[in-house]
Amino acid sequence: MRVSDRRFGAIPRRDGTVEFRVWAPNAQSVSVRIGGETYPLAAETDGVFADVRRAAPGDRYRFVLDGGAELPDPCSRLQPEGVRGPSCVVEVPRAPRLGLDLDELVIYELHVGTFSAAGTFDGVVPHLRELRELGVTAIELMPVATFPGARGWGYDGVYVYAPHPAYGGSDGLGRLVENAHREGLGVILDVVYNHVGPGAEALTTFGPYLDTGIATEWGDGVDFSRAAVREWAIQNALMWVDEYGIDGLRLDAIHAVRDESVSHVLVELADRVHATSPRALVISETFPGDERPQAWGHDAQWDDGLHHALHALLTGEREGYYAPYGSVEDVARELDRRPAERHVVYAQDHDQVGNRALGDRLPPELLLVASSVVLFSAQTPLVFMGEEYGERNPFRFFTDHIDAAIAEATREGRKREFAAYSGFSGEVPDPQAEETFLRSRLSRLEASGTRDHYRRLLALRRRLPREVRTEVDGSRLTMRRGDAVLIADFERRTVALST
Repeated sequence: MRVSDRRFGAIPRRDGTVEFRVWAPNAQSVSVRIGGETYPLAAETDGVFADVRRAAPGDRYRFVLDGGAELPDPCSRLQPEGVRGPSCVVEVPRAPRLGLDLDELVIYELHVGTFSAAGTFDGVVPHLRELRELGVTAIELMPVATFPGARGWGYDGVYVYAPHPAYGGSDGLGRLVENAHREGLGVILDVVYNHVGPGAEALTTFGPYLDTGIATEWGDGVDFSRAAVREWAIQNALMWVDEYGIDGLRLDAIHAVRDESVSHVLVELADRVHATSPRALVISETFPGDERPQAWGHDAQWDDGLHHALHALLTGEREGYYAPYGSVEDVARELDRRPAERHVVYAQDHDQVGNRALGDRLPPELLLVASSVVLFSAQTPLVFMGEEYGERNPFRFFTDHIDAAIAEATREGRKREFAAYSGFSGEVPDPQAEETFLRSRLSRLEASGTRDHYRRLLALRRRLPREVRTEVDGSRLTMRRGDAVLIADFERRTVALST
């Protein structure tokens, strides 16, 4: 039996039993400890161990390797006590799929922990209707996989199958998807397959999930030359769309995914997601100008280029990745990327706000210009949480690492990063401090007229043709879509719209 024909993790069956399966080529024997009892698993091929045991949703378990180490399941569906606690058998709540239309897609990106005072999946639900009425068609959740500690951006997930317990776990995510679909909103989930966060040694005790020869900005890369590791990622993607009813996946930093197989792992992932749910979207994040996602059969890609061009022109910042930009012609060039609907663009997103030293958002007068260009463009627009009403609270980089050495390394890394920027002086907020996290929560204090501005432009784009014509005249950019004309003056920082 091929590895791809076998489901990993703890899968409940209708007869009151659970099928346990784990890839553990580093072990000679594997058992599963359920409650106070330990049961041996049978060795299959390719380093896989499996068996069916009497168990039920809610039961907690660990895998025991060679009679010694007791570890969580690499494909755990729930870690109720965090990354170092036991795994929990879960009957994943199934939600009917909504399906998304790329031609009509308007994405709203949010971080579950800071979007509401509750900081949970349930805390998002009361705001869904206002987002639909704004003109949003799908919410995009920053990663929700279980990571060390209670607060963080989510890109350091360790148990990628397990929705973070601080957010409400698997049940909470299921309720959010169900309620979003009831409001006519799709749900896109940000997923990370390029590295694993601190605590990865629990995974690598089972087998070589990571390759020390693959360096990423965040640690060792994932070793996709191994069939079981490919399944770890692909079956995770399938779980989100098939079991939770998630309508799309945003693949984080695909430029950091190395695979020299005949069929790249991200090609196979997209093919199998589309076979399971033809209307589910696969969207990739990569560098500006990297068009591989389209060749790989992905539906769309995040495109930083328009953001960088707008930001450099409006703020005058030229360091780092803003260095190649700074003219109105740069903005016009980015607006001409085709196919337009396959490029996701934004005036702000979590990276472009949160990776600034202070997590500061664009000032209102600059956001008005940048957002107008984005929302009037032919590309697929993304709105970052709070910008639709002029949120002034920052969105900062925050962590809650439970390993003291990693926490200190994170602090020092942030300080070193911004010491190199001539335009910044002062103290970088401590990412480990709870105050840094709390300061990033939405205040929901509205700036006058901002929400109406977003609502008007989102309503307008629904009736306009896809084609956009652009003209540059000095500091002015003119954009024409059908009978509508938008003129952005980057020197005066004004926008005029006629329809």
